[in-house]
Amino acid sequence: MTEASAPATPPEAEFLKIWSDSLSQVVGQITGAAVPCRVLAEAPPDLAPPEESDFWASVTCSGGLRGEMTLRLAGATVLRLAQIFMSEPPTPEAALTADHGEAVVELLRQVSGVVASAAKARWGEVQLLVEAAAAAPSWPSAATFWLQIGEDGPASMAMEFILSAALVAELRTEKAEQKAEAAKPAVVQSAAGGIAPADSGPTGALDLLMDVHLAMTLRFGTKRLLLREVLDLTPGAVVELDRKVQEPVDLLLDGKLVARGEVVVIDGSYGLRVTDVSPLGPA
Repeated sequence: MTEASAPATPPEAEFLKIWSDSLSQVVGQITGAAVPCRVLAEAPPDLAPPEESDFWASVTCSGGLRGEMTLRLAGATVLRLAQIFMSEPPTPEAALTADHGEAVVELLRQVSGVVASAAKARWGEVQLLVEAAAAAPSWPSAATFWLQIGEDGPASMAMEFILSAALVAELRTEKAEQKAEAAKPAVVQSAAGGIAPADSGPTGALDLLMDVHLAMTLRFGTKRLLLREVLDLTPGAVVELDRKVQEPVDLLLDGKLVARGEVVVIDGSYGLRVTDVSPLGPA
């Protein structure tokens, strides 16, 4: 197998390198050991050509990047990644089930969250929606890459990335409005109605915002439900969240995490005792 040393399309290569690093980071956190991951210039032998047993997942990009991407994994790779994600012993002879596919999709969702944070500096706020796909994409491929997870050998895993023309165009486009915004000095509305530069001092810009009311939200956990499960909800139904009782809850501002803490009761109302504060502003 040949490692890509000088890809012909730098923006795509940068985007795939982010996926490679993020996948290595997430899998490494789960296993507790370093897991190398690298971009390949050609398809590894265990992933070509497509087979009926291959697993497909779609990634829809919105926000700073718009377009689609499809991921293809061999059945053996799905099984190994699912066993890693579910902390199961490596059993190559195990039968591949729907639970393994769901586990891999959830793993890819966690990876996509890391990707979105890492891609922010280059492409701004990016949202990535990962879903299982039934088959190969209906749109033509504009670029194809492969990632290898783990060292060379029988235990290595491979993943194919198929990028749509829309996504490739977005990756290659240097957005003029972003350039102009970066070059333009920031301004704020002064109390007298005029415009003042944002760098006129900390007491100029910040003081004008200190009395602004902000809506905060407590998040006790999340749960993904099928549409039919949502329609079947009735009074008295119990929805189990993905967080244990003893785990801290999240304090959100406009959907962004700003703090975590413990739930308390104050005069019959819920409250939050803050135990950890997340930095505000760009990551």
